[in-house]
Amino acid sequence: MSKTIVIDPVTRIEGHAKISIYLDDAGEVSDAHFHVVEYRGFEKFCEGRPMWEMAGITARICGICPVSHLMASAKTGDKLLAVQIPPAGEKLRRLMNLAQITQSHALSFFHLSSPDFLLGWDSNPATRNVFGLMAADPELARGGIRLRQFGQQIIELLGAKKIHAAWAVPGGVRSPLSEEGRQWIRDRLPESLATIENALSLFKKLLDEELQTEIQVFGNFPSLFMSLVGKNGEWEHYGGHLRFIDSGGNIVADNLSEDDYLDFIGEAVEPWSYLKFPYYKPMGYPEGMYRVGPLARVNICSSFGTERGDRELHEFRQRVGGVATSSFYYHYARLLEILASVEKIAELIEDPDVLSSRTRAHAGINNLEAVGVSEAPRGTLFHHYQIDENGLIKKMNLIIATGNNNLAMNKTVAQIAKHYIHNGDVAEGFLNRVEAGIRNYDPCLSCSTHAAGQMPIQIQIRDRQGNLLKQIGRNMLGS
Repeated sequence: MSKTIVIDPVTRIEGHAKISIYLDDAGEVSDAHFHVVEYRGFEKFCEGRPMWEMAGITARICGICPVSHLMASAKTGDKLLAVQIPPAGEKLRRLMNLAQITQSHALSFFHLSSPDFLLGWDSNPATRNVFGLMAADPELARGGIRLRQFGQQIIELLGAKKIHAAWAVPGGVRSPLSEEGRQWIRDRLPESLATIENALSLFKKLLDEELQTEIQVFGNFPSLFMSLVGKNGEWEHYGGHLRFIDSGGNIVADNLSEDDYLDFIGEAVEPWSYLKFPYYKPMGYPEGMYRVGPLARVNICSSFGTERGDRELHEFRQRVGGVATSSFYYHYARLLEILASVEKIAELIEDPDVLSSRTRAHAGINNLEAVGVSEAPRGTLFHHYQIDENGLIKKMNLIIATGNNNLAMNKTVAQIAKHYIHNGDVAEGFLNRVEAGIRNYDPCLSCSTHAAGQMPIQIQIRDRQGNLLKQIGRNMLGS
């Protein structure tokens, strides 16, 4: 008799979601779905609001990555004003975005994902979290917490708040970095570099000794990859142009402008999820699946443009054989991006422009439609606004970074479930691995909700008529 296993909610991610695993009559996995079950409606309720408010409003989509929306929205506003922002404005935005990448990736790796690697997939879920990590490896846990604090403090030094800073605006930013702030960053750089290099060394050792199965089955399949790149193909997180490559490293499309995103990105919907399913239009749906985020950026870029980052990038490519097709390598790519971000922060704070008071260009409404793009920690983020002559939003479309990975996330959970679940065996450790497939992508499902201690997961197995056959929870296996 066929059954359905439901994991609700998925834990150690940002937001609310569930996973359904469908078993056939023999107890084998036939399919799996990743459902995003929350609905926020920002695209609709922003209609009628002034475009000037969009950076501040859309940043409220998430408490973990508000800077990402701040940047994409402000860049859209620049185009509506038809202004070129001062050099100081762009460099300061880049500085805040690098800090955002650092703090968000540190949260993902140290707080949300490393307990699985370091404490064990089958370890007690009550302690398989950052608190358990603090008990098992206090130095590593402290380093991760301090590294995230480093990024958050830079955001506060620039925007006066760690979360939802109303700082980046159409035309630039409100204020520069202070000399005191610059010195604080200088003082913390050595510790931050030491922490990320230690984490890289540890993770590479785990890859060599313990994580070969995860590399093979945690989302290992061919797909396209998309990200921003610089003029010469270098790693980019703020400007540049869009590029698609395939799993062989071949460029599929290049020099794409965000202004034309509707020509190459389509959005499909499914009845079982509120999260849209973007795809590469020339290949159709769902064949046009692509991945974004740290793995895509690392796969696509020619270099980081930093000494340590490029050394580690070269080693990464030797290890994976060119282009990494396993989504488990997202964790590795995050560590590489933290390293490069810290190096670039060190360079930027020595630029005289970051102390300049010329941070903003002023203008009125000059265009009635614009598209802004930026690389969020989780991937490429699009903001598309249509406004009236008074600057009021008539229509808005957002392609959230996590949404770009939706097809890949669904394929990943199905691949992991099919590998581990057989004859109806749904051991807690197996289900944790299925969840971890989603944590590869560090999805940001519009807000931050985490649980500590007893994770409130329940799995219900029902027959085709919907009758409850079995219910399993974290602390009631076998019930």
